[in-house]
Amino acid sequence: MPRNPSAALARRLERSSRLRLALGRALRVRVLDTTYDAVGTQLVPALAEAPAAVLMLGVASRAKRIRVEARACNRASRFYPDASGRPSASLTLDPAEPAARHAVVAPQALAILRRHGLAVVGSRDAGRYLCNASYFRALAEPCPVLFVHIPPVSSAKRPRDAVRPRRGRLDPAAQAQALTEVALFLCVRGRAAARTR
Repeated sequence: MPRNPSAALARRLERSSRLRLALGRALRVRVLDTTYDAVGTQLVPALAEAPAAVLMLGVASRAKRIRVEARACNRASRFYPDASGRPSASLTLDPAEPAARHAVVAPQALAILRRHGLAVVGSRDAGRYLCNASYFRALAEPCPVLFVHIPPVSSAKRPRDAVRPRRGRLDPAAQAQALTEVALFLCVRGRAAARTR
């Protein structure tokens, strides 16, 4: 994707003074390369830093609404090569792991986004590409983890929407504000869980 709105949204969250005040430090943002190798070379080292929570963002190219992903599956597709031109090495991400992992925080995050008036839907299919692969790996961590797919920018700015607005908003400012609340929720849950471990 030539212009990745999820990376821009992540950077916007990184600059959030509200998150900085609540966390007591700046949010750590990682924009991963769109390659299967990035799961091992970029995501795994970031997870090794033991974050309180992980909020992952990606673009769903055909989505019309924001999607809160409730699970990631232990599968990949050989039909979709990554940005380096290579497909997944196998159809199973990790043969020693379960068929799926679930995000227990997804229902609460979905409710937060709906309260902010966003066009949002719950999803149980993070795809068979890098979003699913990275989400599956991150969900193995003990902290709260959530993946949110956003629509491409063009879905939010179609001319007909100006005449006949759709239910819910998709503009980047509204997304950033609502996702700030989701990030705060995840951090509070993560800190509480860390105290009981």
